[in-house]
Amino acid sequence: MPFAPSHSDLCEIHRREGRLDEAVTRGRCAVTLDPGDAAGWYNLGVALYDRLEIEASVTCERRAVRLRPDWPAPHFELAEGLLLSGRLEEGWREYEWRWRLPGVPPPVPPAIRKRCGPAAKPWDGRPMPGSTLLLVADQGFGDSIQFARYLPMAAALCSGLAVACSPEMLPVIRSLPGGHRVFTAWEEAPPFDAWATLSSLPGLSGTVLGTIPAPIPYLLAEPERVEHWKGRLDGLLPRGYRRVGLVWAGRPTHGNDRNRSMPLTRLSPFFALEKTVLVSLQKGPAQAEAAQVYGAAPLVNLGPELESFADTMAVLAQLDHMVCVDTAIAHLAGAMGRPTAVLLPHAPDWRWLLGRGGTPWYPTVTLHRQPAPGCWDEAVRGAVAAVTGGTLRASGRPARR
Repeated sequence: MPFAPSHSDLCEIHRREGRLDEAVTRGRCAVTLDPGDAAGWYNLGVALYDRLEIEASVTCERRAVRLRPDWPAPHFELAEGLLLSGRLEEGWREYEWRWRLPGVPPPVPPAIRKRCGPAAKPWDGRPMPGSTLLLVADQGFGDSIQFARYLPMAAALCSGLAVACSPEMLPVIRSLPGGHRVFTAWEEAPPFDAWATLSSLPGLSGTVLGTIPAPIPYLLAEPERVEHWKGRLDGLLPRGYRRVGLVWAGRPTHGNDRNRSMPLTRLSPFFALEKTVLVSLQKGPAQAEAAQVYGAAPLVNLGPELESFADTMAVLAQLDHMVCVDTAIAHLAGAMGRPTAVLLPHAPDWRWLLGRGGTPWYPTVTLHRQPAPGCWDEAVRGAVAAVTGGTLRASGRPARR
């Protein structure tokens, strides 16, 4: 007799291999054989999400939640489906289950909370006159940048505000107006009366699609650093050329990096543009690819010179357009109000929503989506059109290795 858990396990194995049709077939076998197995519904829901069958995925995760109400994984997957499809109110509630996922540390270490006494508890979003609120820049760099827009709202509701962030995020948070106290080590945390994470602020403020705060730009580069990089780029780049920034890969350790990143050669249409200079802001191992590709549009590799997000912001201020995959740079450029084309995988992260060419989070960003998993050509053509205003003047010489 077929064994339902085996089909469920194979569903997840095939999904990770990118064999989505086989994954869904195995998942459906699992839930047919044992409709009371929450794991089968959960794995099938994840596979359906990757196939961008979002309603079917949401239905599966709701079934898993009913079967095992205390299991965090289907709650979190349900949140992603709800948020991706624009149902933000319910999505934010389910999103809070991320803190119960295995291996996820608490946003504030227990010892720090204990030091502030039992009165220091999670913030409920209500005004706190005479009190200090601790906000934690949690999750990835992109999340911190996206949700930093809520800091003024939080500051208006409390007398004191302190922000805990990673050293990498320090220049970003400090560039926000308000002069908030910022620290990067828990030993520096001041006494506080309540705490929250930046990624919880949209839910606490009741954000829906029509109320996303978008005071663009809400991040500004340091003027002195802008002057430094202006001189550097003016001396390095040809005059009168369109300046287009490129980032084609995220961190290899990211769970979805296989789908969101690409080789630089997939951006070859940009190398055929005339009167254009390409500026690589790529960091990490992928920046080595910049030495392997050339074409009519010269490529200047600034990656090794960018020491912090402060440098990156200053360079972004000098560019006419930014083209990137779904990494922190997309959020940084969007928050600065820079024209940006973001290349998205077929099943995108929830924040980019479904079927849109733009995003309410960043009005100056255009979105270019894969029509099918792994198919970048159409998305790249759309990004080229966004950069050139729809009129592609190319030399006809493709980029070569």
